Amino acid sequence: MGKKRSRPRALVLASEALPSRGSPAVPAVLAVARFAYTMQKDMTTSSRAMVRDSSAASQESKPCRILAIDYGRKRIGLALSDELQLTAQPLQVFKRVNRREDLRRLRDICRKQGVARILVGHPLHISGEAGEMAEEAARFAARLRKELGIEVHLVDERLTSWEAAQLIAESGSSGRGKESSLDDVAAAIFLREYLERNRGRLQPVAGEKE
Repeated sequence: MGKKRSRPRALVLASEALPSRGSPAVPAVLAVARFAYTMQKDMTTSSRAMVRDSSAASQESKPCRILAIDYGRKRIGLALSDELQLTAQPLQVFKRVNRREDLRRLRDICRKQGVARILVGHPLHISGEAGEMAEEAARFAARLRKELGIEVHLVDERLTSWEAAQLIAESGSSGRGKESSLDDVAAAIFLREYLERNRGRLQPVAGEKE
């Protein structure tokens, strides 16, 4: 035999107050007990629904960062948005080692920074045609999508390297030597353009898959 299911407290209290059998007050007391039980059940159901709705709203409104990658055969430049996806800042440039190590470093950065979307610069020709480097970048983006489980987009990065050099020259920045890479600045430029172009349309997305 199964375990006997306990009755709700409201119903137990009401039943304890029942008069003796045959009393004219019995129907009224039973009605009160049924009402109390119904109210308790409705409140429990409502509370569970509120918890579910609150959890769903929290997940939908959770801010996330966007990582921009300026792809290169020797170096990879990175830029990062803020959590509200309003600003773009250069993050770092690292020298490539091998496929496995590069993916490991990018995975660590994504986890540490809370990245939920990645942009990979697509180095098209001025004419808009895809050359050898553009095809490499596309394969790299596909590999990131598969290995990291994060949403990845290719973004036109034509002239961003030139614009990055102009930006540094005009600002008179002394923090970068002549031999310093501008790949992170180039990544920040096409990330900024992406954010401005999609202002008000970007939606929070789920984070990286564990």
